[in-house]
Amino acid sequence: MNLLLSFDTKLIKYAELAVKVGVNIQKDQYLYISCSTDNLKLAQIITKIAYKNGAKHVFVDLSDDELVRARYEGAPKDSFDFFPPWKVQEREWLADHGAAFLSISSQNPDLLKGIERDRIMAFQKASGQALANYYQWLQADKFSWSVIAAPSKAWAAKVFPNLPEEQQIDALWEAIFAATRIDVELSVEAWHAHDQELHSKADYLNSKQYKSLHYTAPGTDLMIELPAHHIWTGGSSINIQGQAFMANMPTEEIFTAPLKTGVNGYVTSTKPLSYGGNIIDHFTLTFKDGRIIDIKAEQGQDILAALVETDEGAHYLGEIALVPHASPISQSNLLFYNTLFDENASNHLAIGSAYAFCIEGGKEMTTEELSAHGLNQSLTHVDFMIGSNKMNIDGIANDGQKEPIFRDGNWAF
Repeated sequence: MNLLLSFDTKLIKYAELAVKVGVNIQKDQYLYISCSTDNLKLAQIITKIAYKNGAKHVFVDLSDDELVRARYEGAPKDSFDFFPPWKVQEREWLADHGAAFLSISSQNPDLLKGIERDRIMAFQKASGQALANYYQWLQADKFSWSVIAAPSKAWAAKVFPNLPEEQQIDALWEAIFAATRIDVELSVEAWHAHDQELHSKADYLNSKQYKSLHYTAPGTDLMIELPAHHIWTGGSSINIQGQAFMANMPTEEIFTAPLKTGVNGYVTSTKPLSYGGNIIDHFTLTFKDGRIIDIKAEQGQDILAALVETDEGAHYLGEIALVPHASPISQSNLLFYNTLFDENASNHLAIGSAYAFCIEGGKEMTTEELSAHGLNQSLTHVDFMIGSNKMNIDGIANDGQKEPIFRDGNWAF
């Protein structure tokens, strides 16, 4: 049942959801929150709720879009290959001590528009190298982590350009609340039920153990081989201490890892990709034996090409995710220009590293062992959207028999 609630009530429910379901804070656990200055109020509410639920210490790391832009415009070019070592030590120390990590996403999709590409990519690479251990632990579920969103003025204007300026942030808040089930009576219980439905889809696909998937749609004809003993997952994850957490809120996806060298054909994007403070749109990638061999984009081609050149692993895929076109976010008909939302309205793929838990025993494997089992390794992991109501996907069994997984953009089972 949908409720008529005040904004402040919805905001508190949202903060409770982030604490109780997102990171699932435990007694005497550290919590690290990263957010922008646009959303300090939300961080304050989350902090208070976290302490009420047993958090030992909450650390808040603030960023500011104007300060970020000022650096990219004015700092020396040779300063962008530096990432503060104390920031690395902070993350690794907290991860070693069982902290939970919560990110509040609100960045302006056009924040770095017009900035020299080499500056953006130098910092992306430097941060990826510096935080390599942290991201490897994250992708192996060593600790609890979650990503939620909150509006900024610039982001809201991008999503709702036709609304009066004074209405844009409120409209984006309402869209976020709807996508995260805040407007129902029992939000936490609704999330647990949704979680069970996602896991049931994953269980079905795991029982099939398809050898490969065949994607067809306008602009797409792609064959993706799956590694032996792959695992489909979705919804909640379990960290090394056995505690459940919800990595993305919202989430509508079921995902696994492809065989690194088993991707052939071409695929075309269906939604813009916000990356590095720029928009990449209307692009097609062509693959041979897993490797990206051709890139064409109507907007942001230089940024996309630079992303693929991050390292050797960025020439390959690390994730394949299934999202029905009938998902609530898709049916809202909103383009969020934010991957957290847009990837949950569309089938998507990810350039770069694979999640260790997408193969049996992967959480206990070394990087070398994961590579030997066909999982890609990279400093980056960037999702891009490919789904539509015209996409069909077939699962191909080891004996070559085809079975429908998606028809016209929705589940076929």
